[in-house]
Amino acid sequence: MKVSCLQENLQRALGQVSRAIATKTALPVLSNVLLSTDEGRLKVAATNLEIGITTWITADVETEGKITVDARLLSEFVATLPNDAVQLAANAAGTSLAVQSGRDKAAINGIDAEDFPVIPQVGEDASNVEVDAQLLREMIGQVEFAAASDESRPVLAGVLVRFEGDSITLAAADGFRLAVREGKLGGAVGEKLDIIVPAKSMRELARIIGDQSEPLLLAITPNQSQLLIKTGETEFVSRLIDGTFPDYRQIVPREFNTKVDIGRDPLLNAVRRAGYFARDNNDVVRIAINPGEGETEPGTIEVSANAAERGNSQSFVDATIGGPELQVAFNSRYLIDVLGVIRHGQVTLGLNGANQAGVVRAAGAEEYTHVIMPMVIGAQ
Repeated sequence: MKVSCLQENLQRALGQVSRAIATKTALPVLSNVLLSTDEGRLKVAATNLEIGITTWITADVETEGKITVDARLLSEFVATLPNDAVQLAANAAGTSLAVQSGRDKAAINGIDAEDFPVIPQVGEDASNVEVDAQLLREMIGQVEFAAASDESRPVLAGVLVRFEGDSITLAAADGFRLAVREGKLGGAVGEKLDIIVPAKSMRELARIIGDQSEPLLLAITPNQSQLLIKTGETEFVSRLIDGTFPDYRQIVPREFNTKVDIGRDPLLNAVRRAGYFARDNNDVVRIAINPGEGETEPGTIEVSANAAERGNSQSFVDATIGGPELQVAFNSRYLIDVLGVIRHGQVTLGLNGANQAGVVRAAGAEEYTHVIMPMVIGAQ
């Protein structure tokens, strides 16, 4: 293999695929990046067997070929080169790569590319579906944090992705909270399909999407073991989790005794203030809802926390409240997480009592639903 490309393009490609590099592995080739000529371009790919990332850059190809070399070493060396043309030349055995830019050069030992795992690619298939890139990125950001952080129950460490008609739904739950976001596809799918993608993979996908504006192309491998996504000149592959995701529709309350419309920023700040004190008390914050009297007195929300060693905090926020007064306690981190991903100025809280799940939504919006289980309120 002998090719030439711009340093900035090669550096960007190496940075793009670096998130799929295996850091601790018994297979040395998984710590390497694959460099391969492909139809007049240079293909750069990496995989840790959980995810795979492939991207293509413009290059002048003199001789076809491929090689794998240590990803970190190549990235570090290329990053220090001037913004100029870089020549890459692999020996015939595929065991060494010469890298040169001007008078600067290096020889990096490699591993035969035949030992590198095959990464599936998105092909031309009628079953492929399109989705708006920024919509999917926003959807991921609003649900992935609700997935379980441990893998004792693998299904809950993943994000459900449901394709149904012209809709796509993402859902994640860890047993204490549930996040559901609905969106529209670029076209309708033939039949309903549920897959479970590791939450870690979804986070990496959101980073790869970045500010991409072109629609994404989504596909599932025929054996339904991997999700494939094409964004611009980059393709992303993730393994899928085998199992059945809980029926989230049975978890979301349909009606509420008390509904609160409140400013998102004032509530978020109040919860943050209480959260500083709640850290030493299992992150418990208490929310007291007072509807006020008549039309002249506005409703108020008192957000408080108490910690024996630190002290206590109370904050008050005006709100529009329908229904009886109520006291309930939630995990402050969970509230901060969901309020942090809602961009609307107003949010709606739906509550049915101190011991029943609460629902947080953007005011007037039904596409995003977040359910939080309450915490037991102890003595003040």
